[in-house]
Parts: sequence; structure tokens; C-alpha cells
Amino acid sequence: MANARITRDVFGTLPDGRAVDRVVLHGSNGFEARIITFGAALQALIVPDRAGCCDDVVLGHDNLAGYVDRRQFFGATVGRYANRIAHGRFVLDGETIQLNVNNGPNALHGGPDGFDRKLWQILAIDEGEQPAVTLHYVSPAGEENYPGRLDVRLTYRLTGPTELSLAFEARTDRPTVVNLTNHSFFNLEGLTQLSNILSHELMIAADAFLAIDDTAIPLPGPPRTVDGTPFDFRKPTAIGARIRNDDPQLRDASGYDHNYCLRDGQGVRLAARVVAPRAGRVLELLTDQPGVQFYSGNYLNGGSGGKGQLYRQSDALCLEPQVWPDTPNRPDFPSARLTPDQVYRHHSVYRFSTTGAAATSGAVV
Repeated sequence: MANARITRDVFGTLPDGRAVDRVVLHGSNGFEARIITFGAALQALIVPDRAGCCDDVVLGHDNLAGYVDRRQFFGATVGRYANRIAHGRFVLDGETIQLNVNNGPNALHGGPDGFDRKLWQILAIDEGEQPAVTLHYVSPAGEENYPGRLDVRLTYRLTGPTELSLAFEARTDRPTVVNLTNHSFFNLEGLTQLSNILSHELMIAADAFLAIDDTAIPLPGPPRTVDGTPFDFRKPTAIGARIRNDDPQLRDASGYDHNYCLRDGQGVRLAARVVAPRAGRVLELLTDQPGVQFYSGNYLNGGSGGKGQLYRQSDALCLEPQVWPDTPNRPDFPSARLTPDQVYRHHSVYRFSTTGAAATSGAVV
């Protein structure tokens, strides 16, 4: 990749004195992915719009204190199990595992002190044609009460001029469950003049979704069809078009916060496409995972912010590739089990481009 390069600096220092590094992967036309070792997080993602103007398109903070002082998962790597496990409890090989709960009665995103709160180590930097950084974290057996020692590696790599690839690998020394993802909050109009994402047009390559109870745990039974519901994004649709429909699922979640069951397919395939009408930025998410959690920023309430902004409801959206939520308790769902003779792998790609002329329709508010 022409002119690709890597820079590195110290982003800040944790209260115990350990330094947090930032590695910047430089692509073409101003494209940059800025990664910090605290939480293996995507701290900033600089993307050109249709006019060639670059802006940050992910929520986050300009300093380490913002990440340490309040847990909001901005750009973070979440694990050992992304999303929720009902009551923090499951049975594995006849043994009942009781996790630490941190989301009402449930365990969420690895528990109270998940991977997003850990200082990862830089294992390798590749300054070649496709610049990359590989981060490493070892989760000891019993951390958050998960069984087994888990050795995790994550590589952020620029695989195109404006394309960021994430490759996760994990190995264990005894049977456990694993579900890792990135939790970036996207606003493709950019953060310089932050507006809500309700006018963003979204397509999700899924015919079904998981309906949830009032604690966000999937209900019994098979996935529900999206046909005839506000959850149908098989064709590009403004996120705000149906978000206020009087639907029990939207009411309980205060918007969209649901797992979409991606169509069966081998390897990395298109999962979702997002278009920002004003700036013309396009994000295509490709993944090899069986599901993607679509979250419409329902609980951003203006109580905090970063990068010079207060973050309010629907100021960003999340698309989290994953194994489905509560899988350890649902044998009818794709498995999250990992054994010592296996390697957990997850590969997702965030591919950016632009549309042509600016949209003429007004924003959905």
C-alpha cells in the first residue's frame, strides 16, 4: 500500500504507573486507525468523506482518563464473552459456572472487569505493505470466574487504502466459552459537527433476529423473522424510519439493541452496510461470525462525552460481530465452546468508501 506507515507514542499512564501506548496505522488519503493498548481499543478512526475531507468517525476520548474513569466500551475489545449470559450462569461439562454479574441479573461483556479494562501488550508491529499491530492478553484461569487460561491475540491491519481488518485468535488450556468482538460506536457524518445517526441508511444481511426479554436475554424459541417488523433492514433503510414504532421489542430496549442472525455462509462475507447521506461515507462490515449486534446508542444520555462533545442518545451506532448472546445456555444457538485442541478465530473487516452526490432528503429527527 503506497505511503502506508506506522507511528507510536504514549497515550497516557495508568494509576499504577504502567504506560498505555498508542499505535497509529496510516493508510491512504488521510485514513488512520489509532489503537491504544488499554482495552485494545480503537481510539480514533479517521476517514475521508466524498469531498476528501477527513474526520474521526468513532466515539471515544482524547485522553486516557476518559477511558479509565468511566466504562463505556468506546472502541473496546470485549471479552471473555461479548454480550450477555443469563444470570451469569451456565453448565459446562457437567460443572455449573457462576460468573460475576454486572448488568442487572446478567453477565455482560466479560463481567465487571472484562478485557476492555485490561492493559494489552504489543506483541508485534508490521510496517510492511499492509501495516499492522498485534496485541496480546493472557486471561488467567478463574478471571471473572471463567474456566481455563485464555491466551488472546488481536491483529489490527490495514488491508486496503481505507480498510481495517481485525483478526482475533484465542487458545485455552481447558474447556471454556469465548466470544470476542470490537465495540466501536460509529457516526459516519463525523465528530466535528456531531449529529445523530437516525438518518444513516442501514442494511443488515439477516432474515431473522433474536427477540429479547426486559433484561436483554433472548427469549425461548427460534429466531424471529424480520419480515413485516421494524427490524427489517434487508433493504437500505434509515435507522430512524421505524425506531419510534410502538413495538414491544423497541420499547423494552429503548430502540435497537438486538442480535441479527446472519445468513449462513462460509468465511468472511458482507454482514451490514451503512451510508451517511450528508458526508457520503459508506461502511461495509464483513465478518465470519454468525451474528451481529445492532445497537442504536439508546443509553447515551449526555451525562458524559469525549473529543470535545457530549454524547447523547442515538449519536452513534454499534455493529458488533459475535456469536449469539447467551449461547452457553442455548444448545440451539451456535456454539461458543472452546477446547484445548481448538483455536478460536474471528475475522471482521471494516471497509470504507464514499457515495456520489449528496442526498437531497432531509435528516430523520
